[in-house]
Amino acid sequence: MKRSIMLWSLLTMACLGYAQVVTVQDMETGQPLELVTVVSNQHNALLTTNSQGQVKINPFAQASRIDFRMMGYKTSSMSFDELKQGGFLVEMTASQVSLDQVVVSATRWSQTGQEVPSKIISITPKDIALQNPQTAADLLGASGEVFIQKSQQGGGSPMIRGFSTNRLLYTVDGIRMNTAIFRSGNLQNVISLDPLATESAEVLFGPGSIIYGSDAIGGVMAFQTLTPQFSLNEKPLITGKAVTRYASANSEKTGHFDVSIGWKKWAAVTSISSYHYGDLRMGSNGPKEYLRPFYVQRQDSLDVVVTNPDPRIQNPTSYAQINMMQKIRFKPNARWDFQYGLHYSATSDYARYDRHIRYKDGLPRSAEWNYGPQIWMMNSFTATNSRVNPIYDQMTLRAAQQHFEESRIDRDFNGDTRASRFEKVNAFSVNLDFTKAPDAKSNLYYGLELVTNDVDSHGTDEDITTGESVAGPARYPESKWSSYAAYLTYQYHLSGQWMLQAGARYNLYALHADFSNNLPFYPFPESEASLTDGALTGSLGVVYHPGQTWSVSANASSGFRSPNVDDLGKIFDSEPGAVVVPNTDLSAEYAYNAEVGIAKVFDETVKVDLTGYYTLLENAMVRRDFTLNGQDSILYDGELSKVQAIQNAAVANVHGIQAGIEVKLPAGFGFSTQYNYQRGEEELDDGTKSPSRHAAPWFGVTRLTYATDGLSMQLYAIYNGERSSADLPEEEKGKAYLYATDKNGDPYSPAWYTLNFKAMYQITDAFTVSGGMENLTDQRYRPYSSGLVAPGRNFILALKARF
Repeated sequence: MKRSIMLWSLLTMACLGYAQVVTVQDMETGQPLELVTVVSNQHNALLTTNSQGQVKINPFAQASRIDFRMMGYKTSSMSFDELKQGGFLVEMTASQVSLDQVVVSATRWSQTGQEVPSKIISITPKDIALQNPQTAADLLGASGEVFIQKSQQGGGSPMIRGFSTNRLLYTVDGIRMNTAIFRSGNLQNVISLDPLATESAEVLFGPGSIIYGSDAIGGVMAFQTLTPQFSLNEKPLITGKAVTRYASANSEKTGHFDVSIGWKKWAAVTSISSYHYGDLRMGSNGPKEYLRPFYVQRQDSLDVVVTNPDPRIQNPTSYAQINMMQKIRFKPNARWDFQYGLHYSATSDYARYDRHIRYKDGLPRSAEWNYGPQIWMMNSFTATNSRVNPIYDQMTLRAAQQHFEESRIDRDFNGDTRASRFEKVNAFSVNLDFTKAPDAKSNLYYGLELVTNDVDSHGTDEDITTGESVAGPARYPESKWSSYAAYLTYQYHLSGQWMLQAGARYNLYALHADFSNNLPFYPFPESEASLTDGALTGSLGVVYHPGQTWSVSANASSGFRSPNVDDLGKIFDSEPGAVVVPNTDLSAEYAYNAEVGIAKVFDETVKVDLTGYYTLLENAMVRRDFTLNGQDSILYDGELSKVQAIQNAAVANVHGIQAGIEVKLPAGFGFSTQYNYQRGEEELDDGTKSPSRHAAPWFGVTRLTYATDGLSMQLYAIYNGERSSADLPEEEKGKAYLYATDKNGDPYSPAWYTLNFKAMYQITDAFTVSGGMENLTDQRYRPYSSGLVAPGRNFILALKARF
């Protein structure tokens, strides 16, 4: 009898466990929906459906409200009991416009977009699949709300709300990617991320220093890579995809493969991608100044200017890249979730194209100017504990070790010395984040952070005629940069309509630099330098919902950027006849931001949103004239050069609007527009004002979409306004080789547009073909501040197989 009772109890528990697996599918097609986010009003956990549209709902047992959310679908809400009565099947209705989206970048925890007073956009896997971006920079640019600058094909430097480079922050799986040598010049680190292994991406606009610390002034770009999926039954869950792609403008050849294997407690995902890009071809209709009439070749121990047989081909711009990722996940019980991730990315050498189009006395300045292989490797470990107690409801520990390598190799035209500068950074970080709901109206998000960066830098000078190499100046001192921080964010729901959010962060940072590696080359007064200081930032925001279709938000926040090794210790030639030297007397710069946003949905078919903002940057670190040992000029690479240094010497401001409209039309059609306008001013050395270098001219994207039964299509236009010669920043006026010439013979950045078409068709459950034509009218244009001319007419074809 006892055996029968025990057997019956076990069967009952097994049935109950099985019954708590929810299946989510499209109401019309019956197809399972992957990556649907599931949240509860009684639990801070975020669940997502697997490739079979299934998710184990056990953490939300007895919840009075469970929300199922996915971009492009109407949110479905019900209690656990209602789920049970419906047989744990959820059918979602497509093509609805709503204010709902789940975001994690604002607090590191899952929230609905309506609970965040800052503007955030999400880029979904469907967006990525249809747009077919070649790099992670192109992925961001396809959103229509992030401007991308490129100095070469192997690059992409985002501009957000008038800020760029080391005033923006990148995160990968919640881990800070910025290092102590992120510079104020254009950055290429975003290309280390693999768009084909990216599950989703978010952009948080405005300061994000409360959660992310230094550098998060203009915005935060958060990338989530593929997550291992567990099996929900006795059979292993095996899923994956293989992708091959070709693009005509640069003869791109891409191959990608990933596979995920999941059991009940263990899961793993493996991903590998290989990219090969040829020299990029520009369009045929546009300024003749952009053409590439000749390039440099080494012939018989001489540098020779060779006529380019096709001036539309940008030689040299070709490069290759490989990305690999391995993740392992272990979930021993409902309370604990462990993940380990290994990421690796490496490029080939690639030319910095904008340095190849500079001239001196009618000849190219450089015979060589290349970046060496850009290498990024990250080992990460994440442990999440869900257990309601007086301290937290959920806790996450993130520990990571990252290794970065980059180098610069240049040689003057017909010069004998090849100068190579090598940098390595080992970065270590630990984040401990907590969330706690003291009551039904309140949420606390708080945590601790520790980050250290060790910088190793050295240089060599090679005589290419003899092959002999000697030690040369290093770009940076041997350095260690550290950051220690604690933060707290508090949310309080005043009523069903009002939500208040306030936060604060204190950050202690320290930097120690040893200049011994450069003492043989430069007359530094000291061999070592150190600085230690703190930064306090805060935010206060409110969200008001007059109704379910209205959202009004206001937010005031501050951000900071602490001096890093690039600011304090870098030595480089900023322009011909000028050299930047170290300055140990630096402090943090601060940004103060205010913004107001409003969003309205009409009849579930039209959504309008508008955000206005103003940001003031004080104590800004900028390049100014300087003295070294009382001298205003020193010999640098054999040339007498004016001495400059990074100094806290300027004030800047940026203001702008971000506007959008989305319309769901009948019969599967849709229409959307995103528009961005920003203006900025920065203070010059003489106290006058100049337009901000990183405030791009107005830009946007307009799309006409169609979707039905496995077919998705987009006809869209991308456009960018003019930046006249009078409106060019002073720093850009010295780079006439990047710009077209107006009727007065002055440099300016012309307005441009492209018409584009993309389509994706699901042939079978396993095979999908996608492709399209970019720049249909073959425009020749160079995005503002870019050295690279954008692709001309570009045919793209990709085939994806899923299993």
